[in-house]
Amino acid sequence: MYRIDFNEFFTSAFSVDCMLFGYSQGQIKTLLIKRAMEPFDKFWAIPGDLVYPDEDLDAAAYRILNDLTGLQNVSFHQAQSFGNPNRHPQGRVITISYFALVRIDDFEAKASSWADEISWIPIHEIPNLAFDHNLILTKTIELLKQKLHTEPICFDMLSDRFTLNEFQQLYEYAFEQELDKANFRKKIKYMPLLAHDEKQINVKHRPAKLFSFDIVSYKQLVQSNDYQFKM
Repeated sequence: MYRIDFNEFFTSAFSVDCMLFGYSQGQIKTLLIKRAMEPFDKFWAIPGDLVYPDEDLDAAAYRILNDLTGLQNVSFHQAQSFGNPNRHPQGRVITISYFALVRIDDFEAKASSWADEISWIPIHEIPNLAFDHNLILTKTIELLKQKLHTEPICFDMLSDRFTLNEFQQLYEYAFEQELDKANFRKKIKYMPLLAHDEKQINVKHRPAKLFSFDIVSYKQLVQSNDYQFKM
């Protein structure tokens, strides 16, 4: 009779990988670190590390992001788990991925601990990453794109006040396709946007009017079933 050695079930390690996404200069970007340790020394990677034996997963995500980038006060969402037995060369490591949407200009990231460099890299220009981080990032970007269709998460990446052209460019970059301006404006016609008596400054082209997302009105509309976000 086959007997299970339960000790084998308690030999796996856990890690968390922390992805930040923001919008800048017409591109959606993610924050990557360059590793300064083996394995994958000098490779770019998602900020991540092992979870302490007595540590909660959410607490680990915030600690690790702060350790490697100096950043804090982000709103993380747990995404997916990745558990291929061979994903880490030093043994079985199951990782749980987290992501947050931020306004890049609100944060100043600095490489620290064993992170040698840090950079905001456009999601369509990702290099060959450490471990299975290309897979993790690709899966999370797919999730991000799904949410962009049905949730107003784009406004977590746009500046507090933005132009309609910037709004449109974010979607064009995310889905890698040019959108007809008239159709786009028609689609957002009933969206709860606030128009301000302000225009862009310090631009070489004709200054465009600035808008902001009315989150209070949005929540009221959703609660009353009078509106559904759809892009």
